[in-house]
Amino acid sequence: MCTVCGCGDGEVKSHSHHHHEHDHGHPHDHHHGLHFGHGPAGVEVAGVSQERLIEIETDILSKNDRYAAANRVVLANLGAFAVNLVSSPGSGKTTLLCKTIEALGDQPLAVIEGDQQTENDADRIRSTGASAVQVNTGKGCHLDGHMVGHAMEHLNLSQGALLFIENVGNLVCPAAFDLGEDCKVAILSVTEGEDKPLKYPDMFTASRLAILNKVDLAPHCDVDMELYETNLRRINPNIKILRVSARTGEGMEAWVRWLRQNLAQKQEVQAAE
Repeated sequence: MCTVCGCGDGEVKSHSHHHHEHDHGHPHDHHHGLHFGHGPAGVEVAGVSQERLIEIETDILSKNDRYAAANRVVLANLGAFAVNLVSSPGSGKTTLLCKTIEALGDQPLAVIEGDQQTENDADRIRSTGASAVQVNTGKGCHLDGHMVGHAMEHLNLSQGALLFIENVGNLVCPAAFDLGEDCKVAILSVTEGEDKPLKYPDMFTASRLAILNKVDLAPHCDVDMELYETNLRRINPNIKILRVSARTGEGMEAWVRWLRQNLAQKQEVQAAE
């Protein structure tokens, strides 16, 4: 896990803090930034046994799950559908998300944008007119339930909204951290190699949907698309797979339809309860 990389607490001490930037006043944009660490992580693990590290990991996940459960209650009360977008760096998450927002039209939605540093991707999201809160994790390699809960407080989510959580680019730690989302969606660029699901099985096991992105590049990369899908289903036989190109628009209609259907299904369940 990541008790030794600056994300943990307890015996593993990370010198982190957060503050809220001021809203710049745009009627549609949220320019809040939540900052959970700057510069060196300052991690201290000297003399900590493996058994103690396991105990710390368990404690971290237990605390995280309590925050995630609270987030889930908020989303359920709103009938909102939350998607945790996970991938390696460079998979095309932000471009895909911008194109998705445009394709969704007047659908109420908001974005939580996770990065270690900078607000570059959040600014790209805001340029679409969508509300976005940036969460900078410092040296942290994933978002957690506490960070997401803080961000949700700034978004004023509408009833029946879609919430996109763009996680830090990393296929390891985000697999273990529940954010209160309805599901994880793994985005995999066709340029990354067909064995990527086999190298990072936990992430693809935890994901309900895999998006094979940048399929327009497949003819130029000697890519075996069928092998990508075979390896994904070898890890997770129930995973749904969509082939998408955010650049050309291929597969975008199916992706947007999947989002709308899952949102509608959640609202039906909430109404029945």
